[in-house]
Amino acid sequence: MFRKVAVGISGGVDSAVSAFLLKEHGYEVLGVFMRNWDEFDELGRCSGEKDLLDAEYACNKLGIELKQVNYVKQYWNSVFTSFLEDYEIGLTPNPDILCNKHIKFDLFYNYALYNLQNNAIATGHYAKTNFGPFLEKYQQNEDIRLLIPKDTFKDQTFFLSGIKRHTLRRTMFPLANFLKAEVKELAIKCGLERLTQKKESTGLCFVGKRDFKEFIKEYIKSKPGDFVDIDTNLVVGHHEGIHQWTIGQRCRLHSFLKPYYVAQKDVTNNTIYVAAGHENPALYSNQIIASNANWFSSNAFEQTINGVLKCRFRFQHTKPLVNCSIYRRQSAKSAQDLIIELDKPLRAITPGQYAVFYSDTDCIGSARILSARNFKAKPQTREIMEN
Repeated sequence: MFRKVAVGISGGVDSAVSAFLLKEHGYEVLGVFMRNWDEFDELGRCSGEKDLLDAEYACNKLGIELKQVNYVKQYWNSVFTSFLEDYEIGLTPNPDILCNKHIKFDLFYNYALYNLQNNAIATGHYAKTNFGPFLEKYQQNEDIRLLIPKDTFKDQTFFLSGIKRHTLRRTMFPLANFLKAEVKELAIKCGLERLTQKKESTGLCFVGKRDFKEFIKEYIKSKPGDFVDIDTNLVVGHHEGIHQWTIGQRCRLHSFLKPYYVAQKDVTNNTIYVAAGHENPALYSNQIIASNANWFSSNAFEQTINGVLKCRFRFQHTKPLVNCSIYRRQSAKSAQDLIIELDKPLRAITPGQYAVFYSDTDCIGSARILSARNFKAKPQTREIMEN
């Protein structure tokens, strides 16, 4: 059924080996290189050119055609502009989740299927679905599930948690049952050894090797304000802009017995509240308000007990999962607005980031964090919180 597959070729080893595996399984494979950001270093070299050369090298070795598609404008409008707007109002966004949602699993997906007439797309993500790595178990009327892959350390379902479930129905994850070490071994066997020496991309593609504070100054005007001790309400220092700081970050204020960390942001008054000590209770939260929920199951809340969804939670890719209870906010404008109560309070839960939900085997969905209630705050009833 799915014979023609467009694979997103990034220039890295994972997407190249994914293309190799697709060919090995008899698919007609087309490589597509997405240019999402134009950035030049001090020598005038575009940072994406090396990736393109590596993508061409991989496709030449594998004997597959490579097309290029330019999404720079769309990335700027859908991802980078939202990134800047969030920082201006004191939020800390996740561009990787937005890129997958708006670029790879929307623009690329539609281009591959409807413009290039492919049957499916494939990526080098470490993820899995119940339809199998090559959609060999595809069922027309069965719900799609996003499963945790074999390599739980490299598991990238967190970054896929915001995409629409219909795109998963025609997405292959050839690396679903491979460990990263096995992928590198395969790359060497099929003549792609050069890619195994390449450093893995980390951080934000548009920041590169620059200091983030210096980078963000290029786009958002500095607006000085006060650091205020959240316990004493005393001014303990000054900052150059709320957008330069994120929850949990150390402030490097001098002449104090304990180091200070960002606890809360008051955008209206341009004040950053800081807490003394890494483990200060003001840095911990156990109740979260989130919005714009995205579920991979069409009936996620129908499988609940008294309207409460019991599952597990994380808001950072590398952090351990914590048990939680999810309630719909009855007074909210949207049914996709949620209250999340954690069994264990967590440090530095950050508005603008994503609450990502899991069962023992699946990533079941996500929602964008609007606020986190301080663990130290006075207890409030759910009715008050909902209103």
